[in-house]
Amino acid sequence: MSTDEEAATTRRRRNPRGQGQVLRAQLVEAAAKLLATLDQPETLTLRQVAREVGIAPASIYGHFPDLGALVEHVLRLRYDELAGLMHQAARSAPDPLADLVARCAVYVRWGVEQPGHYRTLFGGRMPADLVPGSAHGAGAELLESVVASLAAVTGTDASPDAERRWQAGLLLWTAMHGLISLYNDHGDMPWPPLDDLLADLISLHTARPAAEIAALLVQDDG
Repeated sequence: MSTDEEAATTRRRRNPRGQGQVLRAQLVEAAAKLLATLDQPETLTLRQVAREVGIAPASIYGHFPDLGALVEHVLRLRYDELAGLMHQAARSAPDPLADLVARCAVYVRWGVEQPGHYRTLFGGRMPADLVPGSAHGAGAELLESVVASLAAVTGTDASPDAERRWQAGLLLWTAMHGLISLYNDHGDMPWPPLDDLLADLISLHTARPAAEIAALLVQDDG
């Protein structure tokens, strides 16, 4: 054991017997924090996670077989968190447009308020040999919910052209992703209010007046 590992083990207070889940949760929290804050998250190592928690790297293997499994677990938690927030926001929507606006508002606001976690999910910098594409499968629910919600607004939900319906939702998601990414990376620009941008963006993809969408965003804020 290296000097650093010995020091980490000494610093960390051992969990009582039977509380292995506590350490597992600490590992997940540490990995999530590092992925969100490292300048190069793709360089994350088990040693860094262990140091963050204050344990020897070997202690991780009782909970995760390798770094990829740990990172995949973090990704699934973040996807589930965002999907849950979007579903909760849209649950009481009185009509399709309100449903879409609620989902998009949560997605964009979460991405701006949680830039590190958003980058973890959608930054695209994690190497495939560490995190296979299947690890992002949980994120499909996010896109599918936007596709279905947009189709309900535009009246294409009953259309037999599933490919066109999918492409329309994909373009809306792409536009929101671009807005979040640019807003996060260039925060010093004189950006208009985020809700104004979102109202215009949704208006472009639904052919509904931006003022109507802005009113729904105000209601959502309230």
